[in-house]
Amino acid sequence: MLTDILFAVIIGGFVGMAAHVRKKGKIVMPRRTKKFIYLGFLEEVLTGSIAALLLVVSSGAGSTLRVVFVSIIAGFGGDAILRGLEFLRNDKTS
Repeated sequence: MLTDILFAVIIGGFVGMAAHVRKKGKIVMPRRTKKFIYLGFLEEVLTGSIAALLLVVSSGAGSTLRVVFVSIIAGFGGDAILRGLEFLRNDKTS
């Protein structure tokens, strides 16, 4: 089970990175401003990893192939969560 969790975190992170590059067109590095710390690509990597971890643990995927597929789907799901939060943030400022 530990290897499945490790695979899920790594694959979810890579899918999060791919989603970041697809959305931004490049890798945006983390930066710090006076009031805010912008995580850049780490934001998508973390959400993809966490989403994959939670989905694999909750689904109880038994085989390695199933863990890979569930992790890929969860990585894209983490990107959808970020887009939804960005939509809500932009909606409140309008």
